[in-house]
Amino acid sequence: MNVLIVDDEELARSRLQRFVETEQLGEVIALAINGVQAIEAVEKFLPDVVLMDIQMPTMDGLEAARHLAQLDTPPAIIFCTAYDEFAIEAFNVQAVGYLLKPVRKEELKTAFSRLDKINKAQSIALHKDACRSHISAKTHQGLELVAVENIVLFKAEQKYISVIHKNGEVLIDEPLKDLEDEFAEKFIRVHRNSLVRKAAILGLEKCEDGSVALRLNGYDDLVAISRRHLAEVRKLVKTL
Repeated sequence: MNVLIVDDEELARSRLQRFVETEQLGEVIALAINGVQAIEAVEKFLPDVVLMDIQMPTMDGLEAARHLAQLDTPPAIIFCTAYDEFAIEAFNVQAVGYLLKPVRKEELKTAFSRLDKINKAQSIALHKDACRSHISAKTHQGLELVAVENIVLFKAEQKYISVIHKNGEVLIDEPLKDLEDEFAEKFIRVHRNSLVRKAAILGLEKCEDGSVALRLNGYDDLVAISRRHLAEVRKLVKTL
């Protein structure tokens, strides 16, 4: 069984690796220090199981699990953390394992004995109250991560959402309303098919047909504003 260990503490990584190897639970094929590296390592090494901390910089373990659940064959996840505050939430969605640090050999062996694949419903439930730091999209290159702070615009395109960011554009299959609810602090709805990053707004422009549109930093085209949302957008622009 191939194992990936994800923890931002070197001592914790070493301890888990030693347990996995001495108890012959599997082969540690890669190490990572945060959720972003974990996703990259999963795509590269295809581990069967991931031993993952929850609170880590850049991307936490719960968000990483949610992204990994989009893969056709996601690895099994065992959370290893120093905090018990997520335990009830994890068990409510039947997480494979939830071990408190310092992890003990017998607990790890028990967790390995009931390994199963974490599914999408479980991962979404784990992450239901948190705002993601990244958006993930399936592309021809695999699972591509886009930092939310780099996203300029979410735009509905038929059945998909176009995520326009500083380095390009990807398509995702998520309801625009869900994105609006999740990122309400940083994005504003300006049209039935558009969410724009508040910090990217440069100003309002009047179009030849009399309508009003937004000029954004990092996006060449004007973004239409519907009459329904115009008053709220004007109010926001005055504060920028």
